[in-house]
Amino acid sequence: MLTRTLQSIFEKALTETPKSLVLMGPRQTGKSTMLRCLSPHLTIDLADESTFQDHVKDPSLLRALCKTLPENARVLVDEVQRVPSLLNTIQSILDSKQILRFLLTGSSARKLRRGHANLLPGRTFWYAMHPLTYWELRDRWNLVQALTTGTLPEVYLTEYGPDLLGHYIATYLREEILAESLTRNIGAYARFLDVAAENSGRITNYSQLASDTEIPKETLRRFYDILFDTLIVHRLPGYSDLKSKRKASQKEVFLFFDMGVRNAVLRQHKNVFTATELGRLFEQWLINQIIAYNNYHQKDWSLFFYRDDQKNEVDLVVDVGPHVIAVEIKYSASFKDDYVEGLNHFAEVCRKPCQRILVYRGDHVQQRDDVKVIPYETFLNETVPSFGQ
Repeated sequence: MLTRTLQSIFEKALTETPKSLVLMGPRQTGKSTMLRCLSPHLTIDLADESTFQDHVKDPSLLRALCKTLPENARVLVDEVQRVPSLLNTIQSILDSKQILRFLLTGSSARKLRRGHANLLPGRTFWYAMHPLTYWELRDRWNLVQALTTGTLPEVYLTEYGPDLLGHYIATYLREEILAESLTRNIGAYARFLDVAAENSGRITNYSQLASDTEIPKETLRRFYDILFDTLIVHRLPGYSDLKSKRKASQKEVFLFFDMGVRNAVLRQHKNVFTATELGRLFEQWLINQIIAYNNYHQKDWSLFFYRDDQKNEVDLVVDVGPHVIAVEIKYSASFKDDYVEGLNHFAEVCRKPCQRILVYRGDHVQQRDDVKVIPYETFLNETVPSFGQ
């Protein structure tokens, strides 16, 4: 069984602070499994229909159960967004003389907001759960597997993982997320999901997508908001803090949270991919690793992409405060001069001091003028932890 990064972070938070913890993330990322490793005294699984019905019918049940617990007991409530009113009871318990710690999980911030849920301000630390990261897999790491079938724990660690992906798409993305959308237009949502997966990692052009799918732009925006709120996609805005008057893109890029899920939406997760296809997946996967690291370690970095009206591009811009780090990502195992053109242009127009990095699959760290060329594993193990220092 793999140890998740958040386990030690949560143990420290529970030991050194009086706060409870909220863990959001898509289904099957391992939220419940990880939190059960923290030895809760009471577990309430609201994904279980009978448990859900018990708490809907009896709003006082949670308080009654908690009254039987010893001081400093840990209470795990899974999928809390299914009964948002429980958060009011939880706040009342946290504010009472009884000292308890709640471990809450959820897969939909949308349901919490839509239900005007109590988000327990000042009483909790909020975290996001991601699929297995490079750092968590270590000796079990396989790049091609991560890019094709992804790193959802059960998918990655079992032989039947690829078959499970198809079930995940059918029962979760296409049914539960559809229920989130509050739409009766099933056909539009189905077309959108395929288009969103195909465009993962690309600049989102709502006008073009509307023309291609015959779905109105505002409906497309709402569908993307649903995927974002249910943590299925990450959003990267365009970077625009420039010295130059050259127009930078103000659009956004959406990335699926897991490459296997993205591929399975398109029914490609059992395919043999070309190097070009793997290159596109590699770029998205690496950006997802930085998103996960930023979230897990509460770095508060701001992440962007860059593209201007002359088509100069940088895959990822990490604003760490005093300076920015521009990262270009290549699946190639060798260096080419044109790989750094976008980085060099960006450094000229960026207002802040800019560190330039090219990440590739080669074996050696290189220095090419002002650009550091770094193998991706060295980048993840050594460079990312030093961002901002």
